[in-house]
Amino acid sequence: MTALTLEGHVGTQIEIDLCAACHLLWFDRYESPKLAPAGVLKLFQIIGQEKQRPAASPAEMRCPRCDLRLLRTHDRQRNTPFEYWRCAREHGRLITFFDFLREKDFIRPLSAAQVDELRRNVQSVNCSNCGAPVDLAQTSACAHCGTPLSMIDVAQVQRMVDSLREASQKPAAIDPMLPVRLEQEKREVERLFESMRTGNRPNPSSLNLLEVSLGMIASWLK
Repeated sequence: MTALTLEGHVGTQIEIDLCAACHLLWFDRYESPKLAPAGVLKLFQIIGQEKQRPAASPAEMRCPRCDLRLLRTHDRQRNTPFEYWRCAREHGRLITFFDFLREKDFIRPLSAAQVDELRRNVQSVNCSNCGAPVDLAQTSACAHCGTPLSMIDVAQVQRMVDSLREASQKPAAIDPMLPVRLEQEKREVERLFESMRTGNRPNPSSLNLLEVSLGMIASWLK
């Protein structure tokens, strides 16, 4: 894994470990809650630049500190469930890109209206979590891992940007047009469904709603 230094609260630096090829993150104990908004958005940008694909299964992974087998753990952030694999000796935890985004409340399930719109235009999409095809005629969640069809919550990205602006000691370093651009990207994400009616609709066999919205927003965070 590659070491990555991110901004923490009150001017601290947090060093995490990342494997881009496997879409996995390792946080030592209490590192994830210590990330400042700038650190979270930086990691969001890095995740957005990676092509979304199934993460390597962490079932065989062991703690890099003590070599103890990691335990699969289910947790919840507000109303959003997520999971990770933790060391029983509390050395840290391993989490996929997708579940990190869920932990930070960046992901929301599609509304019933959006699911209906998808069904009128495509037959299947790829699961944002495991990459398996989702037959829209039969279900609105992945039959393999149970993940509901999801997209990036642009409002949560906006809240992070607002927090970063308030906490920043150098307001000029924050792009003043970023809120406007995020609103534009929000409209683009919402128009994704309308674009499916045109000749430029995405290939249904490779459509990944999370990848579409994540990539567009991450491009503005560079």
